[in-house]
Amino acid sequence: MCLAVPGRVIDIGEKDGTRMATVDFGGVVKEVCLEYLPDLQVGEYAIVHVGFALQRLDEESAKQTLELFAELGMLQEEFGDPWEQAAQAGGAPWPFTDDPDTSDTSEDSEDVAQEATRQ
Repeated sequence: MCLAVPGRVIDIGEKDGTRMATVDFGGVVKEVCLEYLPDLQVGEYAIVHVGFALQRLDEESAKQTLELFAELGMLQEEFGDPWEQAAQAGGAPWPFTDDPDTSDTSEDSEDVAQEATRQ
């Protein structure tokens, strides 16, 4: 599922001629394009979808929405590690546990990831 998620602008800059912002989504920080909201300022909130700030949002509404998304586990679904989500969907433990019967090393983890991308 792809959500439009409210986030708070914590920094604004330019990347390759495009106005970009660092945005905090309740603890998850991502880079976002500000081309649709060129007057958005640091400290303001915006609704973000697929990396684009689409609409300005008041702070109270943004915080309520982020709390609700967190309660429903939707922030993890939207911003979580895709490898972790795939492992969990397949029934594998993630991260690999320290149990000697199920432990894995980082080298083995890399091999698993490389093998998955080859298939």
